[in-house]
Amino acid sequence: MDSSLWMKISPCGINRDGRSQKSQGKTSPRNTGRFRLDFYQQFQTFRFAVEEINRNPELLPNSTLGFYVYDSCAVLQRELGGTLWMITGLDRVIPNYCCQVHPPLTAVIGHTISTFSILVAHIMGLYRFPQISYYSTSSLLSDKRQFPSFFRTVPSDDFQARGLAQLVLHFKWKWVGLIASNDDYGSEAIKVIRQEVMKEGACVAYTVYISENLLRLPNIVKMIKESSANVIVAVSVPFFLTPLLDEMLKQNVTGKTFVASEAWSISNRLAVNKYVSLLSGTIGFAFFSSEIKGLQEFLNSMTIYNTPGISWAKELWEEGFGCTFADQKNLTVTLNIKKQCSGEENLSSVQNIYNDVSILRASYNIYTAVYVIATALHDLRQCRSLGGALIGNNCFDIGHFKPWQLMSYFRKVRVTLNNARDVFFDKDGNPPAVYDIVNWQLGSDGTIKQVKVGSYDTLNSSGDVFSINTKLIWWATGNQGVPNSVCSQSCPEGFKQSLKEGEPVCCFQCSPCAQGEISNKTDAIECWKCPWDMWPNSKRDRCFLKPIEFLSYEDYLGITLATISTFSSMVPISVFRLFIHYKSTPIVRANNYSVSCILLVSLSFCFLCALAFIGYPQPEKCLLRQAAFGLVFTLCVSCILAKTVIVVFAFMATKPGSSLKKWTTPRVPYMIITICTFIQLTLCIFWLSISPPFFQFNIEAKPGIIVVECNENSQFAFWCMLGYLGMLATVSFTVAFLARRLPDNFNEAKLITFSMLAFLSVWVYFIPASLSAQGKYTVAMEIFAIVTSTWALVFCMFLPKCFIILFRPNINSRENFMRKEGGRK
Repeated sequence: MDSSLWMKISPCGINRDGRSQKSQGKTSPRNTGRFRLDFYQQFQTFRFAVEEINRNPELLPNSTLGFYVYDSCAVLQRELGGTLWMITGLDRVIPNYCCQVHPPLTAVIGHTISTFSILVAHIMGLYRFPQISYYSTSSLLSDKRQFPSFFRTVPSDDFQARGLAQLVLHFKWKWVGLIASNDDYGSEAIKVIRQEVMKEGACVAYTVYISENLLRLPNIVKMIKESSANVIVAVSVPFFLTPLLDEMLKQNVTGKTFVASEAWSISNRLAVNKYVSLLSGTIGFAFFSSEIKGLQEFLNSMTIYNTPGISWAKELWEEGFGCTFADQKNLTVTLNIKKQCSGEENLSSVQNIYNDVSILRASYNIYTAVYVIATALHDLRQCRSLGGALIGNNCFDIGHFKPWQLMSYFRKVRVTLNNARDVFFDKDGNPPAVYDIVNWQLGSDGTIKQVKVGSYDTLNSSGDVFSINTKLIWWATGNQGVPNSVCSQSCPEGFKQSLKEGEPVCCFQCSPCAQGEISNKTDAIECWKCPWDMWPNSKRDRCFLKPIEFLSYEDYLGITLATISTFSSMVPISVFRLFIHYKSTPIVRANNYSVSCILLVSLSFCFLCALAFIGYPQPEKCLLRQAAFGLVFTLCVSCILAKTVIVVFAFMATKPGSSLKKWTTPRVPYMIITICTFIQLTLCIFWLSISPPFFQFNIEAKPGIIVVECNENSQFAFWCMLGYLGMLATVSFTVAFLARRLPDNFNEAKLITFSMLAFLSVWVYFIPASLSAQGKYTVAMEIFAIVTSTWALVFCMFLPKCFIILFRPNINSRENFMRKEGGRK
């Protein structure tokens, strides 16, 4: 027997005494090939299922299933003939004619080869005869427009291709090679695998198709050897893979892991010592296997006299027991066999593929197909309305029905087998996809064993289609774990993938995340920015809260400046008290005692206004601190300007006929101070009304730090305020410089000149320094300018007077004053 079995099953009539069975086997002319024990096991499994159903009182009670079996010997012409023979019911092929007597043909089980199934399905579809294949996997057969009556108990290649792609992704293989046989089976599956793999971000290093043409094999293998892809998905039959593997051995290809399709994942032809170095560690899909209770006893109980197809049974006997029957030719074509078969030998005494039920795949699919047919017949008999098979309320006689009337029951059938799995068909006639995952492992005897390590089940209740025991998997890499297959090594956290020009997306280089960005997973496509109040760590894989920066009283710089400002504010107050004590002396009275007192008080406030810049910048503090600084300093400079103007006016008024005498009254300095300060007050009011300063978190000034600061809002208003202050200082400096040589006792013009020069110098240097500083140091620079410029005024204006008052009292006397006056006269 050289091909799969064709089976015709039909219900026989009801027998008053119970069940009866009509069965027969039919063979075509012999093929000289070797007798296939696995095919004969499938035939006997079919018989076992039929007899089990016939004994079941709950499934088709009082009815008996019968069958015909046809062997086409894998010849396409005989396949066509057998199909027409089953449809017409004649030994001769008469298309479009049926002389069958009842009971009718229920369904056809077969074929194993997709090409043959497609041919048969075209014919069966015309007559709407249900056809169930237990091994044909071509996705073309899912097209219900072409094959409306085709069903199968094995998943479509489309399911397998998607499953293989998911298997590749499950093990995180991102860079794989694809090999396929140059036929419908290989090319269709590879298209789906390629599409699914690339959709999930993995890449295909190469795609090659192999055929009987061996001329291209050396170049193909050379490409495989040189490729960095360590995983190869091979969708092919063993016939095409054999020369490829031979060439790989020849070129000493190592380090590759194969992912096998069901067509060769359990192939004994490839599981030989020759290919151990190449195929050990292979993982792949195989058709689902399950135990069938009682089958082994049934197989071993068979004799040549209790089974249909006596010629097949004798071939099994000759193959299994190494004997020959005396009454016919040696069916096994084995020479020099002298032992004769008696037909009474016990099959349980030998162990071979026929009675090995440890792993049932095709046989289990046949067993399932028989139960699907029986269940559909049972539903038909019970008058279950399943979408239009019934006409009105009439139930069909199970011995008289048309094939199309059974089709709806096939579409809706649901069978629960002994292993608790439900079998049903989707809209394309495909069952739920379930595969065994097998691993090729090197046994202790040096041979390859195909071990089941898990399953792929689209109906898994847990939601995970894969159920894999990774501890059972043996990889060719040994203890190193799952093989690695990538075009580029993974990018660690803190890096992102940067594509190489002209390369697939899996071939990349790792680039560190930009400043302010992180990636907290390997192989990140993009880095993402931290929230505004957070900043990456040094590895750029986590965000943490940014430190907050402001010039605080806990900061060494802040407390130092606050201490200096507070201490400094006491100096003008001390001078003020000294002036009060010596207010009657000439040096105190010489240059307007009252204005000097106002100046000293305002200088003390200048020192203290620096404290408004230290500490957490509250909104109220932001609103008033610059305005307060501008007003206090304007008051100081206005006092100095008033002093300078009074000195000039006093000298000019002594000239005969001078009109400036009226400007030498005591009210003039106060008018100057009031007017100059009012102008600054007006500017500040406009600033605070139109564009007031506000509190803000500045994340731009210093990367990784939140600078809590006051935003002046209008830089124009700020510089107008500062510019007005500078203008007053410049005018005061100019007037004082021109009056520095005027003859007068205790003339302050020189002191004012130096004080204004120092004052202006400080603020001129402050401008570039403040622009270059960042964060709290900008505030510190302004405080430093405030304190320094105020000290310049205190030092230049009052230090010489205090020195004379305290250490040269003889100069600070009326006699000395009068003597100098007389000398000048």
